[in-house]
Amino acid sequence: MSIVAASRTSATAQSGPIRVMVVDDSVVIRGLISRWIEAEPDMAVAASMRTGRDAVNNVERCDPDVVVLDIEMPDLDGISALPLLLAKKRDLVIIMASTLTRRNAEISFKALSLGASDYVPKPETTREIDAAGTFKRDLLFKIRHLAARLRRPVASPSIAPVSPTPPTAPVAAPSVVRSHEPLRPVTAAGGHPSLRSFGMVAPRVLLIGSSTGGPQALMTLMAEIGTVIDRVPVLITQHMPPTFTTILAEHLTRTSGRPAREGVDGEPILPGRIYLAPGGLHMRVVRKGAQAVIALDNGPQVNFCKPAVDPMFTSAIDVWQAGILAVILTGMGSDGMRGGKAVVDAGGSVIAQDEATSVVWGMPGAAAQAGICAAVLPLDQIAPKLNRMFAGGRP
Repeated sequence: MSIVAASRTSATAQSGPIRVMVVDDSVVIRGLISRWIEAEPDMAVAASMRTGRDAVNNVERCDPDVVVLDIEMPDLDGISALPLLLAKKRDLVIIMASTLTRRNAEISFKALSLGASDYVPKPETTREIDAAGTFKRDLLFKIRHLAARLRRPVASPSIAPVSPTPPTAPVAAPSVVRSHEPLRPVTAAGGHPSLRSFGMVAPRVLLIGSSTGGPQALMTLMAEIGTVIDRVPVLITQHMPPTFTTILAEHLTRTSGRPAREGVDGEPILPGRIYLAPGGLHMRVVRKGAQAVIALDNGPQVNFCKPAVDPMFTSAIDVWQAGILAVILTGMGSDGMRGGKAVVDAGGSVIAQDEATSVVWGMPGAAAQAGICAAVLPLDQIAPKLNRMFAGGRP
């Protein structure tokens, strides 16, 4: 049994397949998604609806666990149907599906603020459907993992500290993030993930990685760490497609009151600014003379993601060595865990968001279970911790 499974409350998982309602005015899209779902042994189509009105009128009767909700539909569109669906079933998981237009990206951000669990970009034309492997993989992955959290409520696990140990000597950033090497969970007494001590070097940069639930968590965090941003550069990798990252940067600028923008290849990295990895590109850090600069990379996916967190974490070590403080926020998968281990091996520190406040405790959970974290905190406690540390206070 995994550490996470062992820490769960007595609430038992619901039996039966995940029931999914598909809501889209395109009969082709509805049929395609429905076939994908029915082909999965742990999923079933609860209903297939053409409009948001149909979905609202039938959600109680069909009783889905998850709704895949299109944005643009006749009669009642997705953004209008969203609050009505949640009013009828409060714990409903709603995944917005939209093409990658600026308008739909803006609407998807609004949907997240209204209670949608996540979003997934879909191909812009039906002619692209047959080649839409990424759409299929992302959709099924999100249905499965978001529904799993709904079905298996968890209590926030206790994270047991261990005796402080001195940080290891700095090491160079690895050139490749190797995903095939297993990392065993590190546990203290009682079977809980253990904590290590914070690094001894004052942090000189803040690196943040996030995925599902990340936009909301980033907004909360950026609103509270203005003094940190003034002192050091902040680099963020959020799993997100093109156009969406552009809009996220605009939201972060408004929220933080500091300039946030997608990273540009070759631009200097300076205090007082927030750099966001552009959708579809890895954002790394390289040294150009005495200056740290952004390096964008259109190479293969890492951890099935592009942008990915691990390349940003590992590449930063050559510039800041032990002066890195990395934060891993809510998200599916384990991206950031191996990069975080490299940061810790170089003398830096990692903070993870806790399970209770994460939409999905995948990325931060993987870091916690690997024993690389100096703290595992509720979202509302991360900003105060960062403010103290970057002001020179004790961790």
